[in-house]
Amino acid sequence: MSRPTIGALIDANRAELVAFRRHLHAHPELSYAERETTDLIMQRLQVAGLEPRLLPNECGLTCDIGSGPGPVVALRADIDALAMDDEKDVPYRSQRPGVAHACGHDVHTTMVLGAGLALNELVDERPGRVRLIFEPAEESLPGGAVEVIDAGGLDDVVAIYGLHCDPKIDVGSIAVRVGALTAATDMVMLDLHGPGGHTARPHRTVDLVKVAARVVTELPDIVRDRLSDHNEALLVFGALRAGDAVNVIPSHAELRGTFRTQQLDVWNKAEPVVTKAVSQLLTGTGAEWNLDYRRGIPPVVNDAAETARLATAAALVVGENAVIEAPQSMGGDSFAWFLQVVPGSYARLGVHDPATNQERLDLHSSSFDVDERAIDIGVAVLVHAALAALA
Repeated sequence: MSRPTIGALIDANRAELVAFRRHLHAHPELSYAERETTDLIMQRLQVAGLEPRLLPNECGLTCDIGSGPGPVVALRADIDALAMDDEKDVPYRSQRPGVAHACGHDVHTTMVLGAGLALNELVDERPGRVRLIFEPAEESLPGGAVEVIDAGGLDDVVAIYGLHCDPKIDVGSIAVRVGALTAATDMVMLDLHGPGGHTARPHRTVDLVKVAARVVTELPDIVRDRLSDHNEALLVFGALRAGDAVNVIPSHAELRGTFRTQQLDVWNKAEPVVTKAVSQLLTGTGAEWNLDYRRGIPPVVNDAAETARLATAAALVVGENAVIEAPQSMGGDSFAWFLQVVPGSYARLGVHDPATNQERLDLHSSSFDVDERAIDIGVAVLVHAALAALA
């Protein structure tokens, strides 16, 4: 009996994978609450005769395909959703208020599952194994990748690959990049305290709103200038809370933001620089302060050889002209932790339908959706990359 082709296997699973993706989209789960998602993945892999392994907290899993000696190649998907509403008018719209797959993790999960089902028919006579990694809590710092690694998810792995949906890129295109693809991302949380007072007499107290405004406007430039000559250090506050009454100077203010950089050396020295800058900026203001600086994730830094392998796999699927260079992003992704341990590559998967006149929405948009033809493409690229790495 002849071995089935990759294309035939993808054709056979297409309808099931689209339905699987839509079910995930309609039933999203937040970080470290992905138990239904995990169960669904596990059940499908078990039906295929595979033996998936739960991660210690029972959210997320890994699964090896093949049993031969030799290299282990990993394919990674993230399975959690975002804390936001889904505002699309589609049958598979999220049924859970305040939770939505607006970053494409449902597609990532479906593609890795589909690749696993296809590889299960192809790797039995090949050396080595393919490991599917379904990572929980990618949207929370430092990301579920840390747990995957601690649980032995990268044991014996020699290379790892992943694809991330990109609604700015047309379906049928794959964007790759050698080196830094994303940025390191840390959380910066600053609490300010003062005696409070009346807005009629700000000179008799510590005007915390004024102090907080000074931090928001001046601290980012100070940090950038001290860390980088090329604007590679980005500190931005996304939340500022201070007071409730128009005639009361508050006694407490909270500032919450992120620090990002694409440079690993800048990331490694950022925390003491930010701490010192805050101290100097607040000296003499009268405000008491507490800085909680939480290191998050490093930048995704793609290996040159593995990126070339992934690009070659993509070219087999979409053609050489549709394999383009990915721009650098100041967003973060916990795939970076895997690349700190083993070489690999993370690429952007085009999911925008060019035939529509719809706006090219960004990730995390409340109406985010994908052209589901991208699922077949992603499955094929991952399968080709895994088989090439095993060879």
